[in-house]
Amino acid sequence: MENKTCMDTQLYPLTFKPLYKNYIWGGRNLEKLGKVLPDGIVAESWEISAHQDGMGIVAEGPFEGRTLKELADEYKEQLLGSLSYSKYKEKFPLLLKFFDANDWLSVQVHPDDEYARIHENDFGKTEMWYIVDAVPGASVLYGLEKKVTRSEFKKVIDEGRISELLKRVPVSPGDILYIPAGTVHAAGKGLLIAEIQQNSNATYRLYDFDRKNPDGTTRPLHIEKALDSINFEKAANTGKTQGLSYKKDDADIRVIIADAHFCVDIIDINGETSLSADGRSFIAYLFYEGEGALTWNKGSMPVKAGKSVLVPANIGSYTIQGRIKALRSYVGDINEDVFKPLLEAGYDKEQIINSVAGLA
Repeated sequence: MENKTCMDTQLYPLTFKPLYKNYIWGGRNLEKLGKVLPDGIVAESWEISAHQDGMGIVAEGPFEGRTLKELADEYKEQLLGSLSYSKYKEKFPLLLKFFDANDWLSVQVHPDDEYARIHENDFGKTEMWYIVDAVPGASVLYGLEKKVTRSEFKKVIDEGRISELLKRVPVSPGDILYIPAGTVHAAGKGLLIAEIQQNSNATYRLYDFDRKNPDGTTRPLHIEKALDSINFEKAANTGKTQGLSYKKDDADIRVIIADAHFCVDIIDINGETSLSADGRSFIAYLFYEGEGALTWNKGSMPVKAGKSVLVPANIGSYTIQGRIKALRSYVGDINEDVFKPLLEAGYDKEQIINSVAGLA
């Protein structure tokens, strides 16, 4: 049977089959989100992805079995929205995942768009983390303890002293970290994290704790590319952000990231909230606590912690009911989607710039 075209099948909120990755630092903690895992180590669950290293496949409904790339190619602005399409054409720009840092991830850095395009034929990789769960005393590495030059940092690496320069930041459930491309970082042991990032798998390892793969090999490092990619000029900080909140019906909406590549809110619903996909962007949800339902003009679906949903840009009005929390991401207009609601809530421009990551 031929695939239906956009003339005879309407878009609807999409869910995808989780794509599990078995990197050596994973465990079984994604089960805390209700995931039914395959045997063995599971490090990541790619929830919404159109990347060649893990293509999302629709899990249910008329488009079951079709890929996100196929739908983006076919539906274009109807799925992606005018803002995303004008920037990225048919390429879905984000990758949403949950990951289980059962052990330390490698010390790494991601390239920016220009470097990744030239060297990896990929997007750059700016990302954000929401700490869903953490063991007591958990931490991450974020940035450097002091400002150094490329040559100074290379010397420290060559001498095996990289740990002396890495800044350790304590984290606990509910913490939010903004990790722009060029930031040296590593997720620490005992963390369950929801991540929203650019649609990229470009990662350069600086240090991997001298560990080995099960077959006795070591994972490769990418020192020169990493050194090329580190932003040595950016002032070091903790990466943590709180954002600013405003009310919408029975929801508290906290604006946390307003980056050139994506915007992210935390939406905390206790009751029912009317929302809209007005044609400007898709809306991608990572639900991490509670349960409820998402209802649109043609139907309704249950949502709960551990589930992800991609709301097409042309859906129009929809509601979410229940007691549920999610990360909500989209390609936004900073003035319309960030400054306008926060200014109307009583914040001034300086507060917004200083409180929402990505603006300063």
